[in-house]
Amino acid sequence: MRQERPDHTLQATSLVNEAYLRLIDVNRVEWRDRAHFLAVAAQMMRRILVEFARNRQRQKRGGGAVHVSLDDVPELPDPNEHDLVALSGAIDGLATFDSRMSQVVELRFFGGLTVAETAAALNISPETVMRDWKTAKAWLLRELKRSSRSSARSS
Repeated sequence: MRQERPDHTLQATSLVNEAYLRLIDVNRVEWRDRAHFLAVAAQMMRRILVEFARNRQRQKRGGGAVHVSLDDVPELPDPNEHDLVALSGAIDGLATFDSRMSQVVELRFFGGLTVAETAAALNISPETVMRDWKTAKAWLLRELKRSSRSSARSS
């Protein structure tokens, strides 16, 4: 949430509250350890943020809305919402390639964990976390560029 714009309508406290409500609603999960809890919490926050972005995109595309001229539009849509949905898809692709790297991304990006916290949660060294983080970022950037080029060509 730190990287979102200041007027983002989903605040950090709302995100944590929604994740908490969903986590306590899970039917009798037997938490294996702290890492299991953090992984599920980060995954839950990712889902909430992606759902929020998809809903905002749906609302922006119309769905029975009154059409207005471009002169009447107060601001352009935020491209970060598209980016979040695309990022989530790219993370899913990364998981098929390397599941640990995708967990590192979820914990660091969506869970907000530090390198040391991520290493402890996944029971790996901080150096491995940094190596996975750097590799995953490069892989995700390549995939996001590829998908944006292919969507630009199809437009």
